[in-house]
Amino acid sequence: MSDNKTDFGFKQVDADKKAGLVADVFSSVANKYDVMNDVMSFGVHRLWKKIAMSHTGLKKGQRALDVAGGTGDLTVYMSKQVGATGEVIISDINPDMLEQGRRRLIDQGVAGNIKFVEANAEDLPFEENTFDCVTIAFGLRNVTDKDKALRSMLKVLKPGGRLLILEFSKPVLPGLNKVYDFYSFKLLPLMGKIIANDADSYQYLAESIRMHPDQATLKTMMQSAGFERCTYHNMSGGIVALHKGFKL
Repeated sequence: MSDNKTDFGFKQVDADKKAGLVADVFSSVANKYDVMNDVMSFGVHRLWKKIAMSHTGLKKGQRALDVAGGTGDLTVYMSKQVGATGEVIISDINPDMLEQGRRRLIDQGVAGNIKFVEANAEDLPFEENTFDCVTIAFGLRNVTDKDKALRSMLKVLKPGGRLLILEFSKPVLPGLNKVYDFYSFKLLPLMGKIIANDADSYQYLAESIRMHPDQATLKTMMQSAGFERCTYHNMSGGIVALHKGFKL
């Protein structure tokens, strides 16, 4: 048993056990993941992702990596941005989520310039200086060693390339915290039970959001990992934030 502990929601677990526990959560919810995203966010997650994708800077023929890409929402956008001469790799540590993404993107007829790779964000299996843009949306909070993952993403970026992190963050509007807490800890597990028959997984997701670093802390972590010109942009009162950093 490891002496090294980390958070799994509000619980403390052995660090080497977290990846397996997170895998169980996402394997459980994989087939209802897209439906739950729409219900949980009242569809607003689509707007958050659309805004994020306006910051990729991608051009035809370039290469992009969607880390913890799940069912491929960002991948679809970037596939169109890089065109037939470009390439997008969608990676996820969870084979069930990756398979959902594969089926979905093939069904949509947009998988021609997309590759699917099962990979851990902490140790991405790609050459240095490979990608023009790396994205991770609503995945970083589930990573055990976030600093290691940030360094891994920096490594595979080309000089001049950028990282985009779209993640739940800390509300900044007065009074929003109380409403957000009620929603997260009362309504979210209930929706998970009704729609995905899994209240526990959505209780974990609510807790994992609270344990994720706030906007300023994540920016500092990016800088410590070696990213330059780091900025963040709050959306929906800080419920979600988009962080951006460059490899110079």
